[in-house]
Amino acid sequence: MPYRVIALDLDGTLLTPQKTILPESLEALKRAREAGYQVLIVTGRHHVAIHPFYQALALDTPAICCNGTYLYDYHAKNVLASNPMPAVEAQQLIDVLEQHQVHGLMYVDNAMLYQLPTGHVLRTENWARSLPEHQRPVFLQVPSLRDAAQQADAIWKFALTDADLGRLHEVVAHIEEKFGFACEWSWHDQVDVALAGNSKGNRLAQWVESQGMTMQDVVAFGDNYNDLSMLERAGLGIAMGNADQAIKDRVNTVIGLNTEPSIAEAIYQHLL
Repeated sequence: MPYRVIALDLDGTLLTPQKTILPESLEALKRAREAGYQVLIVTGRHHVAIHPFYQALALDTPAICCNGTYLYDYHAKNVLASNPMPAVEAQQLIDVLEQHQVHGLMYVDNAMLYQLPTGHVLRTENWARSLPEHQRPVFLQVPSLRDAAQQADAIWKFALTDADLGRLHEVVAHIEEKFGFACEWSWHDQVDVALAGNSKGNRLAQWVESQGMTMQDVVAFGDNYNDLSMLERAGLGIAMGNADQAIKDRVNTVIGLNTEPSIAEAIYQHLL
């Protein structure tokens, strides 16, 4: 068996635009696990926002969350390894966001916090309300992100969104220059900000090495820029057909859209 691990991004990859997993994908991944492959979620999401997908896949592996900022044991409900953002640096970042009037969703501990409800927050909250109560992620509106950052045990990342993409690009360039943070585009209008060194590829490499393997044992599926760190290092990096051309140009294989049974077909072709 040339590969041993299947690493899956969620949004834009395993998930359809309706935030569901195709039945063909579920069946193919079930067969892959029965054949001995380890299946791992590698996502930009907070662990509280992956419940329905983790449970649907019936996984026993930890999840890599917030673009590699931490490794989460879903069953034990605890963080296995992490590199969170210090409160002082988070507060400095909040100062910059306020100066540029860009709103951020702050991922902390077991919740996502915001001051003002942006379109991204409203869309995600609407999705959350469609879930059974025990699967809903925790979104909290707080009077001050700065105060909340001081009180949090761990700050995983910030998700920045703005309708003015030009302004968002300018703010990201300023943040990268001033702080040296890792800024990765996870959607066309969303940038995730975390400590430098945190990436899906780095955390995935650490985990596979802890299991006695290397990245050459990994088949990784992704669709966006925050996936490149694992797609380019995997033994087989597979981009979705809905990915930007710049991403497709940097991977081994390109498959169909996330609305089609593309992942299932790739698993049967390359693994089973």
